Amino acid sequence: MRCLPELESLVMVQSAVSQALLTTEFLEKKMGGNRNGKARAILNLVLPRADSLLEVLAHTHFTRAGLRVKMHADVPGVGEVDCLIEDCVIVELDGGTHFKSKQVKKDWYRSNAGLRSGFMSLHYYYADVVYRPQKMVDEVLAVLRNRETGRYGPFRYIAGPPPS
Repeated sequence: MRCLPELESLVMVQSAVSQALLTTEFLEKKMGGNRNGKARAILNLVLPRADSLLEVLAHTHFTRAGLRVKMHADVPGVGEVDCLIEDCVIVELDGGTHFKSKQVKKDWYRSNAGLRSGFMSLHYYYADVVYRPQKMVDEVLAVLRNRETGRYGPFRYIAGPPPS
């Protein structure tokens, strides 16, 4: 953990913790002293429950950008989402299974349900999280700015049949 770059160390530790090979508490006990500050900081990034390493990396990138992130948040009408950012933007991290027709339909229905409830939805893939994390973070920040400034337009829906 002291030798590898931060994200590589995080992936290594998260993998070991997720497989129950060791605990963060065990590692904390082994990391006293000044020279272990970097390693202890990595332990703070480990997620107690992570379904994938993409979640861990995305969480790290979003929190480093100063965003409030809830992992595995339950959104009414949608279900559990990978990330809920600032209580209004859903971020789903899609792996290879998400390219199957049945899963694509499910994802779109969930995105639609989120929009009906006032949540914006964004989807990112492995390459986005691993190779273009700043672009991913910038897009989330852009959506938040647009939401904050009302750039998604005023509410114009009128119930009932269209005028004749």
